[in-house]
Amino acid sequence: MTSQASRFTPDQPPQICCEYLTERSRALFGPHPFAAEMSEDQVHSLLPEYLAMSQAFPYLQAGSQRDLIFDAMDHNRDLPRDIELTSVVANFICWDETGGYGQIVEGGKAALPDILVTENFHSNLFRKDASQLLGRAIRPNYSATTKRYLHSLYAGLSSNDPLVRCAYMVAFELHAADMIQSLWTTLVKTFKARPDDLEYFRSHVGGEDPAEKYHGEMTSRLIGELVPADRNDRFLDEFDLAYRLNVQWCRDLLRIVSLKADEHSEIEHHGRCHCGSVKFYVKAPRDLSAVRCNCSICQMSGFLHLLVPRNKVGIECGEEFLTAYQFNKNIARHTFCRICGVKPFYRPRSNPSGFSVNIRCLDNRTIERIRISEFDGEHWDQAFRSMHQDLESCVEDKTQE
Repeated sequence: MTSQASRFTPDQPPQICCEYLTERSRALFGPHPFAAEMSEDQVHSLLPEYLAMSQAFPYLQAGSQRDLIFDAMDHNRDLPRDIELTSVVANFICWDETGGYGQIVEGGKAALPDILVTENFHSNLFRKDASQLLGRAIRPNYSATTKRYLHSLYAGLSSNDPLVRCAYMVAFELHAADMIQSLWTTLVKTFKARPDDLEYFRSHVGGEDPAEKYHGEMTSRLIGELVPADRNDRFLDEFDLAYRLNVQWCRDLLRIVSLKADEHSEIEHHGRCHCGSVKFYVKAPRDLSAVRCNCSICQMSGFLHLLVPRNKVGIECGEEFLTAYQFNKNIARHTFCRICGVKPFYRPRSNPSGFSVNIRCLDNRTIERIRISEFDGEHWDQAFRSMHQDLESCVEDKTQE
């Protein structure tokens, strides 16, 4: 990627413009992920995630200047011009996303009361288009992946650094234009739909005067106001990071969609103890089934059990830091990091040839969902006998051990 981006540097214009950044992004990241061919089942999973982003974005953009004004209030100082500039652009984007600008363009001032028609919010136009394509109503899906993305997006949009704030605003809008166009083309092809019947897409990137073009140009003009020529290189670095965040969210969604086609597909989840001396991986689906037990040792340690066969767990480093603890019947082999005391995994009494992994020790970025079953470990024998065979417990009863 560095080599692709570097070819722009010698010919970089004095003032970075919308067209330059668009060309740079295409060279760095290639065709948009949503341009790939999708099945109807894949689209069914993707659209609720997209709706969640579309619904949340104007609220995140509206709230992004909150901490900046409170900082000025707390320190009793005037607002700098960079906050005024990013605020006015952010305010317009929110006004447009919630349908206000379109109402005024079509009906003038007399249409102002119609801003209460929330069906014109862009997210609701998308909801309407998606429901029409899928043949059923949809609701937003704020999955772990989408929530992580939106939190990271908000952090950039609300940064105290005007250069970072500007980079995230510009990157979001330029990416949105490519994303919406790519998804529009894919949906039309997948469902054999008429392009103009999809109002959300037509209003954003369709026709002779698409709205997204102005969003990109508006945010790009901030660069000339906020980024001195001697900080162009740093701005481009921040822009690349921000654009990558948006593209990566789309790529992650497609990976999740592909996994949902086969719920038994496994990936490597990576985990560690608290101090990081012990690092390991476990092969399991993105959707995890966990067991929460109320026995004495589980309640004290907060262990959340993921039951896996022996060949699904591997130690990456730090095996020498593990120490074992056994008691009473000496069947379960509890393994702890001897530095920080955390138990990342152990050999359970119910399945001594396998492992129970502590889900709380896993990197949650690879976890899509956790389904938790309760186990009455306080009455281990009775609970164990009553459980279904494929939900064996890996915990000890405080009275038995």
